[in-house]
Amino acid sequence: MIAWKQRISPRPRNLEPPHEEQAKMHSNHLLLEEPIRMASILEPSKPTFFPAMTKIVGTLGPKSRSVEVISGCLKAGMSVARFDFSWGDPEYHQETLENLKAAVKSTKKLCAVMLDTVGAELQVVNKTGKPISLKQDGIVVLTPHKEQEASSEVLPINFDGLSKAVRKGDTIFVGQYLFTGSETTSVWLEVSEVKIDDVVCVIKNSATLAGSLFTLHASQIRIELPTLSDKDKEVISSWGLQNKIDFLSLSYTRHAEDVRQARDFLSKLGDLSQTQIFAKIENIEGLTHFDEILQEADGIILSRGNLGIDLPPEKVFLFQKSALYKCNMAGKPAVVTRVVDSMTDNLRPTRAEATDVANAVLDGSDAILLGAETLRGLYPVETISTVGRICAEAEKVFNQDLYFKKTVKYVGEPMTHLESIASSAVRAAIKVKASVIICFTSSGRAARLIAKYRPTMPVLSVVIPRLRTNQLKWSFSGAFEARQSLIVRGLFPMLADPRHPAESTNATNESVLKVALDHGKSSGVIKSHDRVVVCQKVGDASVVKIIELED
Repeated sequence: MIAWKQRISPRPRNLEPPHEEQAKMHSNHLLLEEPIRMASILEPSKPTFFPAMTKIVGTLGPKSRSVEVISGCLKAGMSVARFDFSWGDPEYHQETLENLKAAVKSTKKLCAVMLDTVGAELQVVNKTGKPISLKQDGIVVLTPHKEQEASSEVLPINFDGLSKAVRKGDTIFVGQYLFTGSETTSVWLEVSEVKIDDVVCVIKNSATLAGSLFTLHASQIRIELPTLSDKDKEVISSWGLQNKIDFLSLSYTRHAEDVRQARDFLSKLGDLSQTQIFAKIENIEGLTHFDEILQEADGIILSRGNLGIDLPPEKVFLFQKSALYKCNMAGKPAVVTRVVDSMTDNLRPTRAEATDVANAVLDGSDAILLGAETLRGLYPVETISTVGRICAEAEKVFNQDLYFKKTVKYVGEPMTHLESIASSAVRAAIKVKASVIICFTSSGRAARLIAKYRPTMPVLSVVIPRLRTNQLKWSFSGAFEARQSLIVRGLFPMLADPRHPAESTNATNESVLKVALDHGKSSGVIKSHDRVVVCQKVGDASVVKIIELED
């Protein structure tokens, strides 16, 4: 990787200080370190052990559920597998999960599991699964009578309160799985009349709806459905509990209270009390209450599919930049969705999509979530690989120096003990050009704080298991904490031997450090004569040390 430094020429005598201030102000807004030499753009990308620091969440489904394909996805860079329960039954998803476990075993690549709830999602029920053609300027009726057959004239839906929520002139979108905005697979309707339970709509564009499930989205209209439905609770307390899910993606989060209720529900399920809740922001209501939702949630998913319908398209980028900045400063993972829709059917993304992925990285995204692209897309492995390569290129020019200063300023003084240690470790690693930061942690919090400062090198998070008892049996914690860092940018976990406690004598710490260094060497991240920054606890003190490796 070539590092570029901005050259600052001496100030000409005729330049007045105010202009100089103005020039400084503009240069501070540069995301990239300039100037980028054209020759460097043409250089081929070098392969690395970590495909990218930015993580990739892949949705597993019909086209990505065999051991072979999942293995390919893991090797290509997927670190979190998402299971979307808005379609498919628990048995189907269990089979897929068993295949994921087999793929993890054979590839030796860790992977976390995310359960995505249905939430307050409105769906068109198409029992026959036959394609439905809708013609522009025609009329179609949305009805709560689910026993009716879906046709070009009638679309039965899973909600009987739509007629009370909408009025003449309102906008409704219907599309396969998630609304894509593509004219041929999604339809835009305008409410022309409300008849008791039925909603009569004018069709604004010709489209063919194919498949058995279509999502319906009423733009900027509050739908009186619980965020965590009874079906969701049933799935979480059976499938989720059985498989000890790492993340719960809470669809249609509208208030901080939604997150509190979900957490309360998980805490009663024992083994899921550690499951992290990612609030999915999909409508104006979630956007309005974003700050308090962020305080309550463990992470945020910017669901740009639905959000892009609720918001005018020209406003989506503003929300993305603002939300990612807030997540970054709070040190909570932010996930961006809907980046390479065209790769559902094509081997290459459009130029606009490739730029969009890079901008999400430069804006500060921790992970990119792939939905239809891997679920039913024709090229799941290639999509993950392509997105990973784009992320890696964007990371090379991410202005870490500016980001670090902004974060330190935001945190302010006095810093907490842990925040001070984390920022010092990153500053030291950058100053000495360390190849890696190794952090010993038992809760994962210290490693996440280091990652918050976005170091340019990977952070090896060595999770030291803790021995716990509930008076009936003993158990080790640690696997949850290790897997949950798989969604944080730049964080790469390894689980240490439980016989070495995190806070211990120097001798046992040295042996764990040797294991971590050996892992780094075997994976090609650490070479002879490299410098490594180590962050660990010795007794009651937190220590940041720099070590230089010999041959």
